[in-house]
This record gives sequence, C-alpha cells and structure tokens, in this order.
Amino acid sequence: MNSAVEKIANAVLYEGYLLYPYTQSSLKNQQRWNFGVLPPQGDDMQTEVLIEGSSEPGFRARVRFLWYGGGEEPDEQSIEADGSRVQRVLLPQGGMARTEASIALVTERLWRVTVRIRNETAPVDGDETRRSMLSTHTILAVRDGAFVSLMDPPPEFRDAAKQCRNIGTWPVLVGAEGERHTMLSSPIILEDYPRIAPESPGDLFDGTEIDEILTLRILTLSDDEKAEIRAAGGRAREILERAESLTAEDILKLHGAVRGKAAPRVGDRVRLRPRKGADILDLALAGKLATVEAVEQDFEGRLHLAVVLDEDPGRELGMMRQPGHRFFFGADEVEPMT
Repeated sequence: MNSAVEKIANAVLYEGYLLYPYTQSSLKNQQRWNFGVLPPQGDDMQTEVLIEGSSEPGFRARVRFLWYGGGEEPDEQSIEADGSRVQRVLLPQGGMARTEASIALVTERLWRVTVRIRNETAPVDGDETRRSMLSTHTILAVRDGAFVSLMDPPPEFRDAAKQCRNIGTWPVLVGAEGERHTMLSSPIILEDYPRIAPESPGDLFDGTEIDEILTLRILTLSDDEKAEIRAAGGRAREILERAESLTAEDILKLHGAVRGKAAPRVGDRVRLRPRKGADILDLALAGKLATVEAVEQDFEGRLHLAVVLDEDPGRELGMMRQPGHRFFFGADEVEPMT
C-alpha cells in the first residue's frame, strides 16, 4: 500500500475515533461512534467491483478494522485474502471474523470481484461496541487487469456497474489520478482518487474536519482538560502535542487554501460542461450558456452552482429562484466565459 493510499485508508479507519474535545470525560466520547460497524452476528458488509482483463486477473483484498482487545482503546486488525477463498480469523477476547472473496466472469473481458465480511463473534450482555468490528473497510489490488470506476464507468460497462451490489460500503479508485490498480471500499462516501489536504499536519478524527478551527480550539482547552488528555495518552495525547508544537506559520498555512481554478461567482456567465455519466437532463444542456445565480455548499463542503440559462424565456423567474428555471452543476462542470 503506497503512502497516498495509506493516508486515505487511515483517515477512514480513525474517522469518529475521538471527537473534540478529545477528553474521556467529554459526553460525546463516553460512547464511541464509528462508521463501518459490524456488530456480533449482524448483517454482512459486501463489496462488489469490476476488473477489466482479457484473462482471469489475480486480486488481493485486505480487510481492515478496529477491535477492542481488552484495553481501553481499540487496536488495528487486518485480514489478507489473496484470490478466492473463505477464511475465519480469531480475534482477541474471543472474537471471530469471517471473510469470503470470489471472482466471476461477467462478459468476455470483464470480471466481478465480491468480498463479504461478517462478524461471527458470539454476542454477550454489555457494551456491544467492544464486540463489534469498527471502521471496517477493504483495500483491493489487482494484477494483470484494471479496476473499473463504479462512479464513472465506460459506456460499455455501465450496466454491469449498476448491477454491482455494495452493502454498507462505497468502492472508489485510489492512488495517482488515472491509476486503476487499487480500490478502497469505504463505509464513508468518497469520490474516485480522494486526497488528504497537504496542509493537514495529522488526523483529527472529526467528520468533515476543518484543521484550522479544530487546532485553534485544541489550543484553547483549559489546563485541566489538557492534563486529562495527557494522562489518557494514546492518540488524544498525540493530537494535543502536535497542536502545541505548531508554529504561527504552520497554523497560517491551514487558512484559506485554494486549489485549481477559482470557482465562478454569482453573476458570472459560464458554458455548461456536464461530466461524463451525468443524468440525461444535464447532458441535454451541454454547451449552453448560463449565468450563475447562486453558489451553494453542501454538508460535505462541495460547491454547487445554481445557474439560469441565457436562452430561457423565463430567466427572470430563475433569478427569482422559481422551480423549473434553475439548474445545478458542480464547479468543475462549467467553463467560465471571459
């Protein structure tokens, strides 16, 4: 696993592991919550992905998760599956994990890989979290073939991609842009080729984390709270020590980073360039000129542009935000008109 893939996978593994404030006495840390939770003898997690190859490709699946082994903090666990097989793995404290991997021919040069994961641990009375597989995800690698994006599959593989059944997980391509030899099947919805911001000094574990805000809030913790974190040790202490070691220049680097071209602003004229695989209505508007009426941001931080078509005879209604006269596109789906 290369370093870029490892950073993304570890962000998934520890998402929600601790929440600010990073103290055990904090109510939100009294009962841990995680993505990708497989409780004892509960439902399976299933990943299905497609591989393009003229002959049967080799593949490797690595299942990773957190597991309470008797201490106060969960430990990292992993199960390796090289090719098709079923295996059961004993876990500390009487746990049992089951993985099943298989490959099947879909068409002449297309293969479907299925990985199922189940927590076969016997349930007991008490905190179910300590008998659950937490932050469960799968990293898949292929030999003599190439993975097919399930988000934006080629037209000839689109129907097969729709038939892939993923339960509790979301497979995306990872690595350098354009590479197709590794996929991350994550319980958190990601896009193909996700990246960790280079300015980020380390994991903060909070969903939709904003490094600058959380770092500054850590630095304003009371002396008693900081003492509690230091006494607890582990990753909470690492977060505190990292925040306290940052210089003013380091913190300034976290502020206002912008990548790629600047997003259009309200009032800008744009030409619509819907992405490959967009719905039929968006594709019907390809190439048309429009004006940005609003720039909106969703809970995951993604920008969406509300546009009104220049040729719309009711464009005044669009500017009044009336339904049927406004259309939404991503910032990467428009071409600014200079």
